[in-house]
Amino acid sequence: MTPILLVPGLLCTAEIFAPQISALWPYGPVTVASTLEGNTISEIAIHILAHAPPRFALAGISMGGYICFEILRQAPERVIKLALLDTTARPDTPEQTAQRRALIALSRKASFKTILSQILVTLVHPSHRRNAHLRDVQVRMGLVVGVDGMARQQEAIIARADSRSDLAGITVPTLVLVGDKDPLTPPDRAEEMAAAIPNARLVIVPECGHLSTLEQPEAVNRALIEWLMAT
Repeated sequence: MTPILLVPGLLCTAEIFAPQISALWPYGPVTVASTLEGNTISEIAIHILAHAPPRFALAGISMGGYICFEILRQAPERVIKLALLDTTARPDTPEQTAQRRALIALSRKASFKTILSQILVTLVHPSHRRNAHLRDVQVRMGLVVGVDGMARQQEAIIARADSRSDLAGITVPTLVLVGDKDPLTPPDRAEEMAAAIPNARLVIVPECGHLSTLEQPEAVNRALIEWLMAT
């Protein structure tokens, strides 16, 4: 059985993959990586690799996808399969960087819990914006990461590499998945990656925003199980 390594996104804990852990467990031991150590994407990847199985199927959501690209750069021989969920190979735009730094500044002077609950509407499908369960999960995860942790992750994201030139060299079986209404890393970013990665499979999840693993867990689980079972 293939060990499975899941990498959370910004302001996320293992709970971002709660619906996947039990669904994927029959196909191999599941580990959720910690993204709480390191000041850069490279340092976070080094920490994850130090605690990861020798070889593994690798899946990351959002910031987790950026870390997956870095893990591939540092230890390609350890990655058996790759799944990129609601992410992009592109670097930050100046506008995105400005938004990130504005959120850091706001979080240091306002109620972080309130900010976390308000962030949900910017992430999810319009039909999920009033979903109390998703809001509660978002708040719980964010409070665990904390303001300082969020700031560190945001700066790591801002400084991340442009991974587009690496896509053609990815040779492992790859799944690229995105919500059809993902406002942060929209489907055209997923299509760009899937077109550049040899033999990648693209899945666009209906009625879904950026938090696909929580918004449409059954559809995501099906795609991940097919990815794990593919030869």
